[in-house]
Formats: sequence, structure tokens, C-alpha cells
Amino acid sequence: MRPILMKGHERPLTFLKYNRDGDLLFSCAKDHTPTVWFADNGERLGTYRGHNGAVWCCDVSRDSSRLITGSADQSAKLWDVQTGTQLFTFNFDSPARSVDFSVGDKLAVITTDPFMGLPSAIHVKRISRDPSDQIGESVLTLKGPQGRINRAVWGPLNRTIISAGEDAVIRIWDVETGKILKESDKEVGHKKGITSLQKSVDGSHFITGSLDKSAKLWDIRTLTLIKNYTTERPVNAVTMSPLLNHVVLGGGQDASAVTTTDHRAGKFEAKFYDKILQQEIGGVKGHFGPINALAFNPDGKSFSSGGEDGYVRLHHFDHDYFNIKI
Repeated sequence: MRPILMKGHERPLTFLKYNRDGDLLFSCAKDHTPTVWFADNGERLGTYRGHNGAVWCCDVSRDSSRLITGSADQSAKLWDVQTGTQLFTFNFDSPARSVDFSVGDKLAVITTDPFMGLPSAIHVKRISRDPSDQIGESVLTLKGPQGRINRAVWGPLNRTIISAGEDAVIRIWDVETGKILKESDKEVGHKKGITSLQKSVDGSHFITGSLDKSAKLWDIRTLTLIKNYTTERPVNAVTMSPLLNHVVLGGGQDASAVTTTDHRAGKFEAKFYDKILQQEIGGVKGHFGPINALAFNPDGKSFSSGGEDGYVRLHHFDHDYFNIKI
């Protein structure tokens, strides 16, 4: 399995997202410029220029026509995927951390960081079909959690929003009323900040990764803990295979502690676990810094990782991968 090395970002990667067809890969980094690549050969298609700060997150609409990005420049932007033009800018009073389109792409949930005395917040925006009708007003704004909300995604049928972040608590919010329906149990939940969250393809469960060196699998409706995966370093990114029962964890120390470790080349690996048995089944080395982003192609036949080293590594699995037995 020879990785394709994709160099286009000048700063650490923050987020990776495939479109639904699996032919495009979108990458976000701290260098202000989200980039789109061909997902089969890693060729760079183009960039989206306009942000003025690190871009933390992105999402692409189901028909691959619209891209939404959230940035430290205190804005979230809507883009035309094909032309790269900016269609609309949502302005906030603090950095935009996480963005997620609803099923049907008529709504987007955007989270903003605590900043200059403002608490963190979750904003729901209506997304118009025609960019000229787009308005910036929020349909709903949720506040409450302490610390940064690192990720917020839509629950089943867009009726709920699931949020997780620095306070290590996962919350399920009712979109109609804005109230908290469920919070993760302190006993079984994460002990340190949650860095990443990803839903399964069927939307029935989701996985979270945390600085407490573990990833956990949860039922999306009841918030019951299903599985637990432990590793020896903080987890910055998690993803699940849409094809096989595999979970992938990526991580490393906090960026500030990187200088204190030995520099054995490519020591930072993406670790594969059996989703059911919770055992480690393999790893893919290569990055020269912590892995900050992971994504599986929707066909399950390739995955990509983005690192603190500024590279995206695209891996097409060998035939053997599909026959791994424990």
C-alpha cells in the first residue's frame, strides 16, 4: 500500500472530508486556504481563497455543489465547489470551529469558540438553494457548555444536534426547543477533552476521539456507550470504515509538546482497530507529526490522513486488507 503524498498546504492540516460520491477530497489547514483534490490520484484540483485565518472544518453538500468552511477569522463561508467562488459569508464574534450540513442540505450547524468573554455557541443557519436569497440570521442559537465545542453534527432526521468538546461531555440537543435531551455519563464518558466526532454511514451510532487516549463508540439516540478503544497517545482524529468493521485512530502529542519527543521518521501512525472486538489490527505509519485529520472514502477502499507536517497522505488499500482475520 503505497501512499500518495499530497503537498499543497503550508501549515498543519485540520480536517479532511470526502464528497458523497468519493471522487473529491476536501482538506482544511491552518494556512487559510481549503483545497480540493481528486480522490483517486491525489491531484490538486483547486483552492478556495478568501479566508483570513486558519480553517478548522468543512462540509460538502450531498450533490457536491456547495462547500461550507469554518475559520478562525470569525466567519463561515459558503462556496461554489466547481468555480471556487464565495457565495456567502456568515460573520460571528468569535472563531467558527465546526460546520455540518443537515440531511437535505437545507440547514447547517456552526459552532463558535469562547472568545473575549463570550461563551461557546452552536448556531443553526438556513441554507438557501439560490445564493442570492441567502441570509445570515440564525434559526437557533444554543449556549451552555463550558470551553470550546470542537464538533457538532446533526442527529437522526435533523431533529437533534450532537455536540462534544473540551469539557468532555457529549450533549444531544433538541432542535425544536433548543433544550438538552441527553448528556453522556461522567462514569463511562471521556475523561479529557473530545477532539473529534464522526457518525456511522447509517447514522445509528457515532465515534468520539479524546485527549484521554481513547475513542468511544456511542448509540446516537440513547447515548449508550457501545465500545471503547484505548491507545497510548492522545487521539486527535477518528473515523470508521463504511465497508468493514474497522475504526481508525490518529493522534500524537499536543503540538506544543512535539519538540520533546524523539524524531524517529514517520513514527505517527494511524491505528486500525476491530470495531467489534476492540483490538488493534494494524497501523499505517508515515506522518512526521501528529495526525490531525482522518477520513474514509465512502466506498471503503481508501482512506486519507492529514498531519501536523502539512501533508495529506492518501492510501488505497491492497487486496489483503479486505481479508484481515483476527
